[in-house]
Amino acid sequence: MLHMHLLLQAAQAPGGDMTMTFIFFGAMILIFWLFMIRPQAKRQKEQNKFINALEKGDEVATASGMLGRIAKIEDDVITLEVSNKVFVRITRSAISKEITENVYGAKEKEKAEQ
Repeated sequence: MLHMHLLLQAAQAPGGDMTMTFIFFGAMILIFWLFMIRPQAKRQKEQNKFINALEKGDEVATASGMLGRIAKIEDDVITLEVSNKVFVRITRSAISKEITENVYGAKEKEKAEQ
Protein backbone atom coordinates (compact mmCIF):
# COMPACT_ATOMS: atom_id res chain seq x y z
CA MET A 1 0.00 0.00 0.00
CA LEU A 2 2.84 2.37 0.81
CA HIS A 3 4.41 1.81 -2.61
CA MET A 4 1.13 2.67 -4.33
CA HIS A 5 0.88 5.91 -2.38
CA LEU A 6 4.44 6.92 -3.38
CA LEU A 7 3.71 6.15 -7.04
CA LEU A 8 0.60 8.32 -6.96
CA GLN A 9 2.53 11.21 -5.43
CA ALA A 10 5.25 10.92 -8.08
CA ALA A 11 2.67 10.91 -10.88
CA GLN A 12 1.08 14.18 -9.74
CA ALA A 13 2.85 17.23 -11.18
CA PRO A 14 3.37 20.02 -8.65
CA GLY A 15 3.53 23.64 -9.86
CA GLY A 16 7.35 23.71 -9.74
CA ASP A 17 7.66 21.06 -12.45
CA MET A 18 6.13 23.34 -15.06
CA THR A 19 8.69 26.03 -14.27
CA MET A 20 11.53 23.51 -14.60
CA THR A 21 10.14 22.38 -17.95
CA PHE A 22 10.16 25.96 -19.27
CA ILE A 23 13.69 26.50 -17.97
CA PHE A 24 14.81 23.25 -19.61
CA PHE A 25 13.31 24.18 -22.99
CA GLY A 26 14.72 27.70 -22.73
CA ALA A 27 18.17 26.26 -22.05
CA MET A 28 17.83 23.91 -25.03
CA ILE A 29 16.91 26.81 -27.33
CA LEU A 30 19.84 28.85 -26.01
CA ILE A 31 22.27 25.98 -26.59
CA PHE A 32 20.88 25.42 -30.10
CA TRP A 33 21.34 29.12 -30.88
CA LEU A 34 24.90 29.23 -29.48
CA PHE A 35 26.15 26.15 -31.30
CA MET A 36 24.14 26.15 -34.55
CA ILE A 37 22.61 29.47 -35.58
CA ARG A 38 25.23 31.94 -34.35
CA PRO A 39 28.27 30.26 -35.97
CA GLN A 40 26.43 29.89 -39.29
CA ALA A 41 25.44 33.57 -39.26
CA LYS A 42 29.06 34.51 -38.52
CA ARG A 43 30.35 32.39 -41.45
CA GLN A 44 27.75 33.94 -43.76
CA LYS A 45 28.77 37.45 -42.70
CA GLU A 46 32.46 36.65 -43.38
CA GLN A 47 31.55 35.16 -46.79
CA ASN A 48 29.60 38.31 -47.74
CA LYS A 49 32.48 40.54 -46.61
CA PHE A 50 34.91 38.43 -48.68
CA ILE A 51 32.72 38.57 -51.80
CA ASN A 52 32.24 42.33 -51.53
CA ALA A 53 36.01 42.89 -51.20
CA LEU A 54 36.89 41.06 -54.43
CA GLU A 55 38.93 43.02 -56.96
CA LYS A 56 40.30 42.52 -60.45
CA GLY A 57 43.44 40.35 -60.31
CA ASP A 58 42.46 38.37 -57.20
CA GLU A 59 42.96 34.62 -57.42
CA VAL A 60 39.86 32.80 -56.26
CA ALA A 61 38.21 29.38 -56.16
CA THR A 62 34.57 28.71 -56.86
CA ALA A 63 32.33 26.51 -54.75
CA SER A 64 32.58 23.85 -57.48
CA GLY A 65 36.39 23.90 -57.28
CA MET A 66 37.26 25.96 -60.37
CA LEU A 67 40.37 28.12 -59.90
CA GLY A 68 41.03 31.38 -61.67
CA ARG A 69 42.03 35.02 -61.59
CA ILE A 70 39.39 37.74 -61.69
CA ALA A 71 39.58 39.51 -65.06
CA LYS A 72 36.43 41.60 -64.86
CA ILE A 73 33.67 42.42 -62.36
CA GLU A 74 30.24 43.57 -63.56
CA ASP A 75 27.72 43.83 -60.69
CA ASP A 76 27.00 40.20 -59.75
CA VAL A 77 28.82 38.63 -62.71
CA ILE A 78 32.54 37.96 -62.49
CA THR A 79 34.72 36.90 -65.40
CA LEU A 80 37.48 34.51 -64.36
CA GLU A 81 40.54 33.74 -66.43
CA VAL A 82 40.98 30.02 -65.81
CA SER A 83 43.82 29.54 -68.29
CA ASN A 84 45.74 31.67 -70.76
CA LYS A 85 43.02 33.56 -72.73
CA VAL A 86 40.27 31.21 -71.44
CA PHE A 87 37.51 33.07 -69.63
CA VAL A 88 34.50 31.84 -67.68
CA ARG A 89 31.63 33.99 -66.44
CA ILE A 90 30.23 33.12 -63.01
CA THR A 91 28.02 34.75 -60.42
CA ARG A 92 29.67 36.51 -57.50
CA SER A 93 27.99 34.13 -55.03
CA ALA A 94 29.72 31.12 -56.66
CA ILE A 95 33.08 32.16 -55.19
CA SER A 96 33.88 30.38 -51.95
CA LYS A 97 35.89 32.08 -49.21
CA GLU A 98 36.65 28.77 -47.51
CA ILE A 99 37.96 27.02 -50.63
CA THR A 100 39.90 30.10 -51.74
CA GLU A 101 41.66 30.24 -48.37
CA ASN A 102 42.42 26.52 -48.50
CA VAL A 103 43.92 26.76 -51.99
CA TYR A 104 45.69 30.12 -51.84
CA GLY A 105 46.33 30.28 -48.11
CA ALA A 106 46.67 33.26 -45.81
CA LYS A 107 47.81 35.63 -48.58
CA GLU A 108 44.28 36.09 -49.92
CA LYS A 109 42.83 36.04 -46.40
CA GLU A 110 44.99 38.96 -45.30
CA LYS A 111 44.15 40.91 -48.45
CA ALA A 112 40.41 40.40 -47.84
CA GLU A 113 40.68 41.67 -44.26
CA GLN A 114 42.30 44.95 -45.31
